[in-house]
Amino acid sequence: MRILIIHNHYQDLGGEDTVFHQEALAMQETDDVFTLTFTNKKGIKGLFQFLLSPWNIFAAQKVKRKIKEVNPDIIHFHNTQYACGPLAIRYAKKSGKALVMSLHNFRLLCPSATLFYRNRLFTDSINQHFPWIAVRNKVLDHSLLKTFWTAFSYWLHRKTGTWNLVDRYMVLAEFSRKLFISSTLPVDHNKFVVKPNFFDPLTLTQPANREDHFLYIGRLSSEKGIINLLQALSGTPVKLKIAGTGPQLPEVQELVAHHPNLTYLGLLSKSEIAHELATCRALLVPSVCYEGGVPITILEAMSYYTPVLASNIGAIPDIIKPGETGFLFDPQTAESILESIAQLNLLSAEQHKDLVQQAYEIYERHFTRDIVIRKLRSEYQNLIAFKS
Repeated sequence: MRILIIHNHYQDLGGEDTVFHQEALAMQETDDVFTLTFTNKKGIKGLFQFLLSPWNIFAAQKVKRKIKEVNPDIIHFHNTQYACGPLAIRYAKKSGKALVMSLHNFRLLCPSATLFYRNRLFTDSINQHFPWIAVRNKVLDHSLLKTFWTAFSYWLHRKTGTWNLVDRYMVLAEFSRKLFISSTLPVDHNKFVVKPNFFDPLTLTQPANREDHFLYIGRLSSEKGIINLLQALSGTPVKLKIAGTGPQLPEVQELVAHHPNLTYLGLLSKSEIAHELATCRALLVPSVCYEGGVPITILEAMSYYTPVLASNIGAIPDIIKPGETGFLFDPQTAESILESIAQLNLLSAEQHKDLVQQAYEIYERHFTRDIVIRKLRSEYQNLIAFKS
C-alpha cells in the first residue's frame, strides 16, 4: 500500500504527535509511507494560521500537491487544528482516494476538545448544533475569540458536509465511539470504528520484587485529578510516589512537603518509568475527565503485571473490571479512593496473581504494537478494496 499520513503538530509536542510518529514508523516496515506535516506557529504567523483555519486554501493546496506527488492508495489525517485546517479534507476527497481520520480528542463535539472545563466535565456542547454555551464560557484557553472561531470553523464544516466526506473515523475506545454517535455530529454512525493506541514496553518479564508504595504517573493538572488524590492520601499510611510535571506542580510540592507518605520523583525517562511501574504496589489513575481512549499509563502498568486502581469514568471501565483486571473508584471521593486500595490489600497472593494476569491478557489481546497495527492495516485494506 501507498499511505499518505497528514498531521498538524501542536506548539508543544504531546500524545497525538507521538501516536502519529509511532504509527508511521510501524507501517513503514511493510508499506510505502509518506507524511505531510504542519506546525502551529507563535506570533504573527500563528495569528494568521488561526484566522485562516476555517478555510485555509494555502494548506489545502499543499495537501493537493502532495497527493499528486505520491499518488497514495489511502490518506490518513490525524490532527488538523489551525495550521492545516479542515478544508484539506475536502481537497483530499477530490482525489478519489480513501480517507481516514483519527479522533484523538472530542474537538468535533466541543471547542474544549477535552469535554472538561473549570475542574468539571463539560458536556453541554454534545447535543448542540452550534456550541453557544461553550463560547459563552470561553472553554478554550479562557478566550472568547479562540473559542468562537474554533466553534465556527467546526460548525462551518458541519454545514458544508466536510465531516461526512471522511470514509472512516478511528476512535480510541468504545466509550468514545458511543459518545460520537449519540451527539448531533451529522456523520453516518457506521463510519466510526475503534482502533486504540498501542504501548510497546521495554520488557514484559514479571518483576520479582515489589515495594509497598503506590505510583502516580502523568501530567500534574486539574483534569488528571492529582490534587484530589493527594488530599485523599494525606495523613494516611498509604505511601505514594508522583512522577510528572504540569501547571499544578507547586500545589503538589506543597502537599508533598507537609506529608511524609508522599514523594515527588520529578519528570522521568521511559526506562525510569518502566522501573517504577515494575516495583510499585499499584498504579493510581485518578482522572476526572473523559480520556479520548484508555490512558497509556494504564496499558504500561498492565504490560508490567502491575495492578491498576483507576477512575470509574470515560473509557477506563471498558478494560478495568473491578476484582478481575483492577479496581475502580470515584475520583472525587476520598473514601472511594481509599476503599479501592483496601480492596487490593485484601486480595490473597493467588487472587493478586490472577488479577494482574487477566489484566496482562487484556493488554496482550488488544493493545500491543502488532495487534493495533494489524487492525490499522486491515481497515486500510478494506477501505481500499471498497473504493476500487
